[in-house]
Amino acid sequence: PCTFPMKLWLLVNSPCVHSVRWDARGEGLIIDQGLFEQELLGVGPGAAGEEELFKTKNFGSIVRQLNLYGFHKLTVSPASSAAGPRPRSATAGGDTSCPDGPLHHFWNPHFRYDRPDLLVKIKRLTKANKEKLDAGLEVTSRLPDDFQQ
Repeated sequence: PCTFPMKLWLLVNSPCVHSVRWDARGEGLIIDQGLFEQELLGVGPGAAGEEELFKTKNFGSIVRQLNLYGFHKLTVSPASSAAGPRPRSATAGGDTSCPDGPLHHFWNPHFRYDRPDLLVKIKRLTKANKEKLDAGLEVTSRLPDDFQQ
């Protein structure tokens, strides 16, 4: 199964996707909301009519998924939005918005550039998983077959 974190990791590492990129340290995710909506959710002018990657066209639902998978929103600073492992031009003057929309910076300790092996540690916070964590038990998952070696 292609989990939400796995889709996100594949998107941020795809040379074809421009709305999602790594932060300068390769430890966080920078999302250009307007471009993301247009490029990946199929919303707005110039939206691609391709197969849907996500089951929503609402950016708020993507943010909710990020939160459910343990991502934390950080303040976008000029340094964090600067070029990282996948260089991109930063906005002039460190502005946190682009012509397409605001930039959002998310962080998860197990979401790293060149470390798809850590994705198995990202768990969706369900009621059952929360109960396991509260009881001190481990919540397990596995990588899709194409990432296991």
